[in-house]
Amino acid sequence: MSALGAGGSTVVTGIRELVTCAGADGGMPVLGPVAPASARLGVVPDAAVVVEDGVVAWVGPAASAPSADRRVDVGGRAVLPGFVDSHSHLVYAGDRASEFTARMAGTPYDGGGIGVTVAATRAASDDELRDLLHDRVAEMRALGTTTVEVKSGYGLSVEDEERSLRLAREVTGETTFLGAHVVPPDARDDRAAYLDLVCGPMLAACAPHARWVDVFCEPASAYAFTEEEARRVLVAGRDAGLGLRVHGNQLSAGPGVRLAVELGAASVDHCTFLTGADVGALVGAAGTTVATLLPGVEFSTRSPYPDGRGLVDAGVDVALATDCNPGTCNTSSMPFVIALAVREMRMTAAEAVVAATVGGARALRREDVGRVAVGSRADLAVLEAPSFEHLAYRPGMPLARALDLG
Repeated sequence: MSALGAGGSTVVTGIRELVTCAGADGGMPVLGPVAPASARLGVVPDAAVVVEDGVVAWVGPAASAPSADRRVDVGGRAVLPGFVDSHSHLVYAGDRASEFTARMAGTPYDGGGIGVTVAATRAASDDELRDLLHDRVAEMRALGTTTVEVKSGYGLSVEDEERSLRLAREVTGETTFLGAHVVPPDARDDRAAYLDLVCGPMLAACAPHARWVDVFCEPASAYAFTEEEARRVLVAGRDAGLGLRVHGNQLSAGPGVRLAVELGAASVDHCTFLTGADVGALVGAAGTTVATLLPGVEFSTRSPYPDGRGLVDAGVDVALATDCNPGTCNTSSMPFVIALAVREMRMTAAEAVVAATVGGARALRREDVGRVAVGSRADLAVLEAPSFEHLAYRPGMPLARALDLG
């Protein structure tokens, strides 16, 4: 172990409680009811972590930690993997505060307000969008998020979707082409032509900057896409070499989950309205398709919350994410999402932490993030608290931040 001290190694010590989110062998822990929450969390008291070249090189009790070139003492705080936010919409201009106010007064959400953001985003310069994007990513890091997926979807033209993804690629490798967010106002007289654009020239321009393709499959909205339309978008994206994601079952028990499972999508997101058949399909797709829950949306739209408790108990792979966006969830706080999952979806604090780390990593098909284990990226979050339980116990408080190891 003496080699760990060479090449700029750092030991992070003074950790009262280390949450590794790693199994006994350092691998990805089992989600669902198979193991008790404490076993899935992998809690190490009075711990230390040695980091070398941005990678975790050693994890264990502080008393046994090898020497290192540099020492960072977190002063008795809790440390856990940086949150993995696997669903966000960070490239946009303008805001929709008036829409939120109207919803609080009883106006239902139907997806139509996206057009307001499209107009503001198209009008913004590259530099304006870049500055807004970097500010939002910095805000996420200040709240403990170290990996974030960023979608396009507020340009909805070839030029504006391409530049949205090009800018997003500056801050993350997890970029998602969402030209099929809604049919924009200027294309609603000819949906078929817009779909041709998304699956043709727009996809061709955007694919070099994207890892994923996504679609808002929601027949309950006149602005979103039917099952047949969504399938066409996903198959075209897959043929272009992109992984698949789906916005599904947000406004109704529609075909989104079924389509995502059929095509082997990495994640189906929202999952607010599910049938028994949907849950069964997600159970059967465990290990392939993750159900990503976005409770901040339900908070912001006064909609029913997803049945997080039921999904975990059934054995579905569950992730938590913010869906940070200007219309239906204008928050970048994963701690807030964890608190909502515990309070409103009846998940335990341990289950919510696993879903916000390991679950998000699975939703992005990543094994190098979402846990603290030898070989994983040294993405750590430190809490202004002695235990992870404070994330739900003290909602709304600035408890988490990404640990900067220089």
